[in-house]
Amino acid sequence: MRYFNETDNDMNNNKNSDMDYEKVGLMVGIEIHQQLDCGKLFCRCPGYLRKEEPHFIVRRKLHKVAGETGEVDSAVEYETSLDKTFEYQGYDDTTCLIELDEEPPKEINEGALDEVIKIALLMNCEINPVAQIMRKTVVDGSNTSGFQRTVLIAQDGWIETSFGDVPIQGIYLEEDSCRTILKDKKNSVYRLDRLGIPLVEITTAPAMNKPEQVKEAALKIGEILRACRVRRGIGTIRQDLNVNIKKHGIIEIKGFQEPKMMIETIGKEILRQQAELAAGKDSHEVRNALLSGETEFLRPMPGKARMYPETDLPLLKIGREKINQIKKVLPKLKHEIRDELKKKGLSDELVDLVLDGNLDEFEVLTKGYEKDASLVAKMITLWRKEFASKEKKSFEEMKDLLTENVLEKILEAVKSGKIGKDDAKKVMGEIVAGKKIESALKIEKISHDDLEEEIARIVKEKPGLRPNAYMGLVMAKFKGKLDAKKAMELVGRVLGGAG
Repeated sequence: MRYFNETDNDMNNNKNSDMDYEKVGLMVGIEIHQQLDCGKLFCRCPGYLRKEEPHFIVRRKLHKVAGETGEVDSAVEYETSLDKTFEYQGYDDTTCLIELDEEPPKEINEGALDEVIKIALLMNCEINPVAQIMRKTVVDGSNTSGFQRTVLIAQDGWIETSFGDVPIQGIYLEEDSCRTILKDKKNSVYRLDRLGIPLVEITTAPAMNKPEQVKEAALKIGEILRACRVRRGIGTIRQDLNVNIKKHGIIEIKGFQEPKMMIETIGKEILRQQAELAAGKDSHEVRNALLSGETEFLRPMPGKARMYPETDLPLLKIGREKINQIKKVLPKLKHEIRDELKKKGLSDELVDLVLDGNLDEFEVLTKGYEKDASLVAKMITLWRKEFASKEKKSFEEMKDLLTENVLEKILEAVKSGKIGKDDAKKVMGEIVAGKKIESALKIEKISHDDLEEEIARIVKEKPGLRPNAYMGLVMAKFKGKLDAKKAMELVGRVLGGAG
């Protein structure tokens, strides 16, 4: 469904840039669902997705159930009215009876619980010492049981943005739904491999009144999540917005792939809501985010009438001792790590390369070699990449050749004075060429006395040159058999004496 044609886009973008968000009463909240890399939540099946043909298929109908208020939720009523048949695909070796809703759930995955507590602490939340696991009615077929288990772990936190703090209303731990394989008006086909993967749900208060702050908050939450044990890749994170202006009901917009789309979508949603109000209408619904920045209707907005307590599991108790233990191992955030790397002398380029999947190795290799942090960074990133390009190998193949153990031996030789820092790349090159590390580390060096004598001879033969020119002549003559730093000192000493 479209509300603006292509020629309207420039006009709308101009309107958005001039819009008075305070005057229109813009209020936005974020909901983010992120998969955790911790197995499944209420069974012990693995949490990976499969490509093979399924071993079996189960077909079912799902029915509406009243929530704890005794009422049937409007979203549940809507899904039930579609009267769909659901097909579930499973595997004999990675699907269990719990996923088929034929066996009670096991107690909650402690690893997943620990990760959510970490996330909550990084967002300054209060951890609930006792929590009730709830069932959230879901009859779109995405869960075999007709409900999703969810538990509120923490609340009343906040994150910082350049526009001010954003309140965190709640952090939940819940199970992911089945994976959609095929869907039409009367039938839906799901795969059970994703069902039960742990999700952390983070909800902010609807307290943001500038689209730019919404984007910044989403990026901040993403930074915190990536510091913890989360799954990566397409489909592992889902980002939704709750948006409304004065006198208009809340609209939930689902399906943002990237935070940068939020700014444009919010602007167009404001115009859509204004148009509804001008026409005497008001909606309270769930809509889907489109790549154009526009949205389309999905279903009515769910309410609280679809929640009721889980009867197969005990109350979840989180002790102070567990929280204190987790506080001791809280991960650093990316901006904190970036600042630390810069303090160690790394350039912006090296910082980016180290953070791009090389941080663990960097931290291992710099233990004991803190003064050589830039050298370590170059060895594991720039120089490996350079050798890989020359040898027409992949970066991973070069890592298999220039292993962490090999690089550590080179760094030990630098530290002991056996070779200079300038020799490290040469040694790596000789190893790539086929030499064993012991042989590559045997670099013939000219003694300082012989070097000083040779520099004096060159100065005498070619007087009046600049120091760098003499240095070039020396370097060309000895080709790696000298310590460049020491050679420059000796050039200065000889020239000083000659003067």
